[in-house]
Amino acid sequence: MTLIDISQPLKRGVPVWPGDTEFSFDLAWRKEESGSVNVGRITMSTHTGTHIDAPFHFEDDGSKVIELDPAVYVGHARLIDLLGVESIGAEDLKGQVPGGIARLLIRTGSWRDRNRFPDNITYLRPDAAPLLADRGVRLVGVDVPSVDPIDSKDLPAHHALHANAVHILEGLMLDEVEPGDYELISLPLPLQESDGSPVRAMLRTL
Repeated sequence: MTLIDISQPLKRGVPVWPGDTEFSFDLAWRKEESGSVNVGRITMSTHTGTHIDAPFHFEDDGSKVIELDPAVYVGHARLIDLLGVESIGAEDLKGQVPGGIARLLIRTGSWRDRNRFPDNITYLRPDAAPLLADRGVRLVGVDVPSVDPIDSKDLPAHHALHANAVHILEGLMLDEVEPGDYELISLPLPLQESDGSPVRAMLRTL
């Protein structure tokens, strides 16, 4: 058994959506001051690095993180390559996604410099969502910050995936991982009111 970390490291300077909260870590208490411990304090957006989107992120009446089924984020997953395409729709996925794959991870390779936020990414077209649902996919994960274009305001892929009960995992680090079947572990934090959550996403070889 091998564990493969596919999470974006969280550190000062990690790319965030333009205008969103920058990541920072500092010591609220230092051992020399407290007499016993160092205690850290984190400031960050819920969509920093590798994260899941809850429906509340894009729908005011959508489910929040605590209401999501944790089982969606753990279990058998298939990683596929779809490199060099502008967008991904049903036609691109038909031959790649057989029935019975509950979690699909897509390597687009379109976020080339992970030290800066991308201007353009490979995104999902809304017609991908019904096909994924028909094949039994409950979670789709991508190696980019969003399933929609960077400049999208109406987020058609987010809404189409939600309408088809397909959950969203974004910001994966997949460059060094071979396509194939794995066990995915990508549990969100139990955040009561949140629209999203950072995750420590891992793949375990089968």
